[in-house]
Amino acid sequence: MLVWFVATAWWGVWVVLKDPRFDYRLLAVGALAPDAVELVSGSTGSAHSVVASIALLTAVMLATFGRRPIRRRMLALPFGTLIHLIADGAFNDTTVFWWPLAGVRPDPWRLPSLDRGTMSLVLEVAGVLLLVAWYRRFGWASATRRARFMRTGELDPAIVSGTQVPTC
Repeated sequence: MLVWFVATAWWGVWVVLKDPRFDYRLLAVGALAPDAVELVSGSTGSAHSVVASIALLTAVMLATFGRRPIRRRMLALPFGTLIHLIADGAFNDTTVFWWPLAGVRPDPWRLPSLDRGTMSLVLEVAGVLLLVAWYRRFGWASATRRARFMRTGELDPAIVSGTQVPTC
């Protein structure tokens, strides 16, 4: 699953922060990171731990001390990983979610994204619908707006403030 995580991260952050200057590209990277780390490393759920996301958040905060612009941009990564845990339902497995605080998971662990069967397809379709709504809401029919997003990760402030109406 890819689309589900990106869509839930983008909409989740938008609904809470309503910040057109947030880097939604890095948010997408963060939202996909836990599954990517698990697949590449073959680990047993440690990237799906809230402890890992908090460690990433702490690292970003320490590394960007006194550099507010870069901190603002980099916070998108741990926000994305935390949203991934919610969208993936990682909290349903205590030993994974609280690893290493709840001990080591003794049996082989499979990515929830790969272990849901038909439900994964349903969530991906929901993600596509959410991204279609995103496309319309933020006027991505405009090549200029899409190019701005690709270059900066930001949304068009005129669309967000309501001074312009998106054209679809």
